[in-house]
Amino acid sequence: MKDQTSTPTLLLLAAGMGSRYGGLKQMDEFGPNGETLLDYSIYDAINAGFKKIVFVIREDFNEAFRTFFKGKFDNLVEVEYVYQDISDVPAGLSYDKSRTKPWGTSHAVWAARDVIHEPFAVINADDYYGAGVYKKIKAYFDRGTKDSYALLGYHLINTASDYGTVNRGVCQVDKDNQLSSIVETLKIAKDSDGTLSHMLDGEVKELAPETVVSMNFWGFYPDYFDYCGAMFEDFIKHRGFEEKSEFFIPLLVENLIKSKEKSVDVIDCDEEWFGVTYQEDKPHVQKRLQQLIDKGVYPAKLW
Repeated sequence: MKDQTSTPTLLLLAAGMGSRYGGLKQMDEFGPNGETLLDYSIYDAINAGFKKIVFVIREDFNEAFRTFFKGKFDNLVEVEYVYQDISDVPAGLSYDKSRTKPWGTSHAVWAARDVIHEPFAVINADDYYGAGVYKKIKAYFDRGTKDSYALLGYHLINTASDYGTVNRGVCQVDKDNQLSSIVETLKIAKDSDGTLSHMLDGEVKELAPETVVSMNFWGFYPDYFDYCGAMFEDFIKHRGFEEKSEFFIPLLVENLIKSKEKSVDVIDCDEEWFGVTYQEDKPHVQKRLQQLIDKGVYPAKLW
């Protein structure tokens, strides 16, 4: 059944504390007029036809976050805030109350269950995904069905770093461009000649530049929240007392694929991705944004 009832929402996962970065990188300034990376994501989403933005944040930096972004784009798009809280678990379940680590990305999405009732895209707030990808996911929702979800599949070469190794979710994609699985692949290195490789069982394994990887850009329908609630309940029952267990989006998606409850269409994406993990990444991101401005992709001042 085709969904023509509403325009899509952009859900930004912005609850991270940026421990490796040394601060809240979702509020750090990278553009020439103090723009954050999520400013560029929101700008691209609005231009693609998104009508609502939902931020998943932590309540302890709620006031600072709202103050920082107030007046930038709230006259252009509807804005909602929800909180990812460790205590937000299905009723009647117990867990380790001393835990401080959040429950993971799928739990962050679940935090928005009361404010999203339309198709929605999910992204990380501290990543740059490319101007064209929001139009691709909007077109997918326009022609898609509720029987499937979507994943933007990036080419590994466009997400590799010149400054160190990266971890990527390597996607297995079938002949119909549907996702079969995501394999978390650690410490992928790019050599000086551009060769991509990682260690597997003590041996160096090369990876093709066009290898499809997930950068956590998803397209879902509201029934995701029903699946998420049921699986999160099971997760807490079995792993709620583990110190570092996390309920990730790929875990839920793979369960849906295996049970044949959902298929996931992989949308090929030739855009360059970049993001920040460490403070040392900041100059590179600033340089890339300035290059995009110089090319006319963005105005010097977004808002």
